[in-house]
Amino acid sequence: DGGSHDDVKNLLWSVILSAIKCCLLLFFPAAQPITSKLDDGWWAYKDVVQGSFVPVPSFWGLVNSAWNLCAIGKRQSPIDIETSHMIFDPYLTPLRLNTGGHKMGGTMYNTGKHVSLRPDKAHLVNISGGPLGYSYRLEEVRVHFGSEDSQGSEHLLNGQGFPGEVQLIHYNQDLYTNYSEAAKSPHGIAVVSIFIKLSENSNAFLNRMLNRDTITRINYKHDAFLLMGLNIADLSPDTTRYITYEGSITIPPCYETSTWILINKPVYVTQMQMHSLRLLSQNEPYKIFLSMSDNTRPAQPLLQRCIRTNINFSKQGRDCPNNRALRPQYRGNSQGTERGSGGFVSA
Repeated sequence: DGGSHDDVKNLLWSVILSAIKCCLLLFFPAAQPITSKLDDGWWAYKDVVQGSFVPVPSFWGLVNSAWNLCAIGKRQSPIDIETSHMIFDPYLTPLRLNTGGHKMGGTMYNTGKHVSLRPDKAHLVNISGGPLGYSYRLEEVRVHFGSEDSQGSEHLLNGQGFPGEVQLIHYNQDLYTNYSEAAKSPHGIAVVSIFIKLSENSNAFLNRMLNRDTITRINYKHDAFLLMGLNIADLSPDTTRYITYEGSITIPPCYETSTWILINKPVYVTQMQMHSLRLLSQNEPYKIFLSMSDNTRPAQPLLQRCIRTNINFSKQGRDCPNNRALRPQYRGNSQGTERGSGGFVSA
């Protein structure tokens, strides 16, 4: 009869659904949190070789509706800085750094995805000026780096990558009480980004983080090490020139709340320090070694955004009309040496 027919049909559907579920759990065991408890850390930069599925950048916006901006956003970061698209803005003033005259302490972490230095709450470091309309408080210093010297920076310059990129991540302390609130809110985040290049000598600030005695304390995920007496001003290259655009944070949920400021001069680390970074593991010590290197999101489309700069690229030294988008003849200075007010980009 009809009732028994329905019972058989329901039983069949139950068996089919159970089989599908078993297959999913068999092939994608790490996918379980997506249905039970969503894990904000459930993402990766590159494929994990252990048979579990963890979403890489091309999947970030597909596995979690809260991260959909990663897939459909129109102001995503990082980007490829094409110097021919930059607009000179003479009203971009130098950034102002305020440390209160104090050195800072902080805890350096291996998060499994980044080398992360988080300043202690006792010593506030703020930036303002430049393209920023508010005061922004330093939340984190984050290091991205590659497995090879030709890659490792999130941003590119005319298609070219650098061995690494230091990102100083700040939140708007005028409007918001903490980073989490600011990250999802308008004008919430300001990131000062500096390319890393290789040299015989190391930047003084990065040397404190990356010297052998320090970096070997954070070999594995969740390792932490306290640093004191840091002078954040040592990290800033000797230039007031930068490139700026409106974008997003570069990890899920990819909120489009970041003003990016890319300094037009690199910082330097030694080849040995870069090698030490590449020996850091994404995993805990009892798991397989997976290098943290290549912890970068691919460049995202610029679309309709402007890239502004206070680098005066006019050979005659004339200011460009403020509202006219110019397409001057730039060239990337691959040596990264600063001539006059130049740097990576010079006239």
